[in-house]
Amino acid sequence: MRNYPNVGVQIADILLPKKGTDLTKWAVIACDQFTSQPEYWKAVAEKVGEAPSTYHMILPEVYLGTPEEKARLKTTQAKMREYIENGTLETHEGLIYVERTVDGKTRRGLMLALDLERYDFNKGSKSLIRATEGTILDRLPPRIKIREGAEVELPHIIVLVDDPEDKLLGSIEKQKASLPLAYDFELMQNSGHLSARFIADRTLEEKIIATIEELARPDVFEKKYGVSATEGILLFAVGDGNHSLATAKSIWEMLKPKVGMDHPSRYALVEIENVHDHGLEFEPIHRVLFNIKGDPIAQLRQYFGANVSIAVTNNKNEMIQAVKASKNKGHTFGLISCKTYMVITVKNPNSNLPVGTLQAFLDDWMKTGNVGQIDYVHGDDVVCELGSQCGNAGFYLAGMPKSDLFKTVILDGALPRKTFSMGEAHEKRFYMECRKIVK
Repeated sequence: MRNYPNVGVQIADILLPKKGTDLTKWAVIACDQFTSQPEYWKAVAEKVGEAPSTYHMILPEVYLGTPEEKARLKTTQAKMREYIENGTLETHEGLIYVERTVDGKTRRGLMLALDLERYDFNKGSKSLIRATEGTILDRLPPRIKIREGAEVELPHIIVLVDDPEDKLLGSIEKQKASLPLAYDFELMQNSGHLSARFIADRTLEEKIIATIEELARPDVFEKKYGVSATEGILLFAVGDGNHSLATAKSIWEMLKPKVGMDHPSRYALVEIENVHDHGLEFEPIHRVLFNIKGDPIAQLRQYFGANVSIAVTNNKNEMIQAVKASKNKGHTFGLISCKTYMVITVKNPNSNLPVGTLQAFLDDWMKTGNVGQIDYVHGDDVVCELGSQCGNAGFYLAGMPKSDLFKTVILDGALPRKTFSMGEAHEKRFYMECRKIVK
């Protein structure tokens, strides 16, 4: 392990499954995906069986609040120990260059560890590493239970850099053919292809770090954003896995007084991607309310008063197009309720983004006790299918331009929670690499 403290980077000892492991069974999608679709996770369980798999080391959030949750809190950590002790996991020191191809798009990444001392997930943070959205604190306890006492971490965290000239990953891609192959296989559930290369050459490593250091230079920062570097340089913005990194930070803050500063839990393994990568798309995250009492339209009128207008559309496609094409000065989003599709427009909004306006309304409605549950879902079809079931309500949002992300976080702080998603559910990061977080 080697540390580069000025940019909060550690070249980590990364654990990968030994040669001969069925990698299609080993790698499974992030635990916070398909949370309202238990049939997806049932298919994963059937595919994996008893084979070595990251599935046995995670708690899919579809099981939160079920008997399965309590059982997996024990079995996940037991599997971690088993895989280390029986040699299923092998150590590789150095960076790893990753490529993920899905739906005809390829995005590139770099595996390394980040210093949690340089990260603050609170709104208004000026730290080198920052959250991009508000943290839902009640989502942390189940993750903390999994990480507390765990011997390894399995990241689905993707952290973004703002590299418009593609100096960081582009330079690695040009020479990837000369790098040793780490893995190369098809992912399960029609989720594309995953391959990676080891970066063991110290000269190349130093060039990579130099490129990261350049992105963090005060003069580069000030020229790019028109903001003084004295306000705090933002180098790494968390794109996916905000709550997983917040969990790692929370655990580290609890451990630090007991273990000192030289401890593996001070760092978190992540994948670094370029926000400008052509293979990376920002998708909206929609909302679904389950087991609602009352009429969503009445709730909207009660909350927004004369500022809300409602237009019924003929079908879901008409609603989607109207939301995406809206140029109103107010904020526009879609409502799906008992097979009815509507476009909602709110004048004089208090938030900067439609998602903020919608979330404030939903939070207020949730407090009344007239909503059974809220879920955050990916994909037009999913929100329309779930929202159209009587007793539910779905809320459709358009996406935000990814080029706005860094400057918005710098100027306005973290975005409203669940503002955007980096791709749809099946495009999310799969668990592949691990790292020991105990001595």
